[in-house]
Amino acid sequence: MASNHGTVAHLLPQTYKRLVSEWLEEDCPSFDYGGFVVGATMAEARLLGKSKGVVAGVPFFDEVFRQLDCIVEWHVKEGEEIVPIKHCATVRGPVQKILLGERVALNTLARCSGIATKSSHLLETVRKSGYANVLAGTRKTTPGFRLVEKYGMLVGGVDPHRHDLSAMIMLKDNHIVACGGSITSAVHAAQAVGGFSMKVEVECQSEEEASEAISAGADVVMLDNFKAEEIGAAARRLKEKWKGERQFLIEVSGGLTEENIQNGYLSEDVDIASTSSIHQGVGHVDFSLKIVRQ
Repeated sequence: MASNHGTVAHLLPQTYKRLVSEWLEEDCPSFDYGGFVVGATMAEARLLGKSKGVVAGVPFFDEVFRQLDCIVEWHVKEGEEIVPIKHCATVRGPVQKILLGERVALNTLARCSGIATKSSHLLETVRKSGYANVLAGTRKTTPGFRLVEKYGMLVGGVDPHRHDLSAMIMLKDNHIVACGGSITSAVHAAQAVGGFSMKVEVECQSEEEASEAISAGADVVMLDNFKAEEIGAAARRLKEKWKGERQFLIEVSGGLTEENIQNGYLSEDVDIASTSSIHQGVGHVDFSLKIVRQ
């Protein structure tokens, strides 16, 4: 991201610092027995990247040690791809405090970096296949850890999708069923309360449902769990049918793999491809923190 527009870190709300405090409290709710053993002698520790991946989660790592009166000096930039073994950062402070923050900081950095790495890799794959539109994550994130996971997606270069239920109005199949089965009624009700600033997206199981949603004024239609070979043709027919009459985006979700990307799953008529594979079941980037022997 260009420096004149800031960095991904500048997106973070101040509330992330409270999250870090909660993580530290969870990890040490009473006495720090190991800290008693080592004492408060000033020490230096090296953060080592032990597996290949994209570094992400720097602000969370920094905040852990800031709250523990330590200083972090980075030797790599966030978003940089590292190969093992890389000296990524140096942490300085009381040895007890370094060890108190070690596991919280490493767990967060490893998870966030894993998501950034998978996001970056999948984005590179879809670009090589010729797909030039939006690759996005989903809202299938870990409760309490969403901010970190969405942050990792952004560092990896993909669209984080909506962050919560208050970001865009998503009408899924259960919403439609619960309000009588009418997509049109559900869209109109959402528009009545969402106002001009809120987009409405409708999850659709067929082209017929998508057409009804578009006719009702939906901003985005999601073709959910269509067969891979049907996606491109269905998206094209919808774009041709409503050309000049309605403006809308088509999202596809479910079943995206590195294999079917190469077999025409995505086409230029698909505006957004969303997948939870970039943040669910993703491997971590391995880091360790080693105290330098004095």
